[in-house]
Amino acid sequence: MLRRSRTYSGPVTDHFDGKRFYDPDGVPPKSLTDVLRWQFDRREKRARWPAWVPNPHADTPPHRIDGETVRLSFIGHASWLIQTGGLNILVDPVWSERVSPVSFAGPKRCNDPGIAFEALPHIDVVLVTHGHYDHLDIRTLSKLTARFSPRVVTPLGNDLTMTDADSKIRAEAYDWHDRVPLNDEVAVTLVPTRHWTARGILDRNKALWASFVLETPRGRLYIVGDSGYGTGSHFRRVAEAHAPIRLAILPIGAYEPRWFMRDQHMNPEDAVQALQDCGAETALAHHHGTFQLTDEAIDAPVHALHAALDSAGIPRERFGVLKPGQVVEI
Repeated sequence: MLRRSRTYSGPVTDHFDGKRFYDPDGVPPKSLTDVLRWQFDRREKRARWPAWVPNPHADTPPHRIDGETVRLSFIGHASWLIQTGGLNILVDPVWSERVSPVSFAGPKRCNDPGIAFEALPHIDVVLVTHGHYDHLDIRTLSKLTARFSPRVVTPLGNDLTMTDADSKIRAEAYDWHDRVPLNDEVAVTLVPTRHWTARGILDRNKALWASFVLETPRGRLYIVGDSGYGTGSHFRRVAEAHAPIRLAILPIGAYEPRWFMRDQHMNPEDAVQALQDCGAETALAHHHGTFQLTDEAIDAPVHALHAALDSAGIPRERFGVLKPGQVVEI
């Protein structure tokens, strides 16, 4: 007998109607009709990615980073290892070959993770932004749990997705604007982002989605997993509530076709505007170059980002692009 998955139950708020979450400043996800239209049209317009891109970089992180340094290692797509304040923190970790409900179909990895799973230091905390398969990967979370048993901080409802699949995952669920201390030096706040979530056809927006503001000894990091740009209000509000921001991690990929993706994924031009809106000193790009989720070519986001920066008169070095396995230290 199939067991019905649990879903979040809680009081009505300004972004939860008692059954589903919503963004008061956003729009609902596209309809199934729109999804089918996109899938039909993309057969002719979808750029062909290479089956495999050898990765020239591979990071072997230190055991731990104490003191004020922040070390960021890009694993690929939206996955990062952040080491600071004596903590090892993973963001949206995915080591699986595919981001899909099944292991034999769906978007397939085209390069190795920037850190081999076996090379990971002890992981203390995992941050998961939302339930889409390229961000919430149960197979990876179960492997991390078996090896390290980290805390897993996630928006409301995603904890049930995790623990229904593996009861040993130490999932903690929080609402927008909740601040969660991770130790005496590091804390994380969940902030609204213009997106949505689902694991299947019938559970749209039954869990919440968020971005993270991570407080570190070197300042605040603004980590955006997925987001449309909209009017830019989400980014300006983060600036108002959390400035100064030392570094923003912003998505630049999975944006074509625009008629379908505009409300849920930024393109590089949007990401440059988001950088200006949130007021971060610098930015790093992610959400590109590992899994083909949409129609643009594998190298299109980086070329478009450089063009957008040049057009805005922003030095390219202010918005960096790493390959998996490359590292930045603050």
